[in-house]
Amino acid sequence: MPKAMLEYTKTVLKKVSFDSVLFCKELKKSLRILLPEEIEELKKWLQQFINDKPELQTSMVFLTA
Repeated sequence: MPKAMLEYTKTVLKKVSFDSVLFCKELKKSLRILLPEEIEELKKWLQQFINDKPELQTSMVFLTA
């Protein structure tokens, strides 16, 4: 079941990726909800997802804190 929350988070992040402020807001929310191992998986996914989206690069700050 926890895997479902990770997949839901990815879906939401994909849908809001048009707006960097909204993307960061949703990312912060997801970091409060997900389990530590899910956050690690999200980090890997996020690095790949934002690779070609320079406007979202700043969101990585939330994952290093």
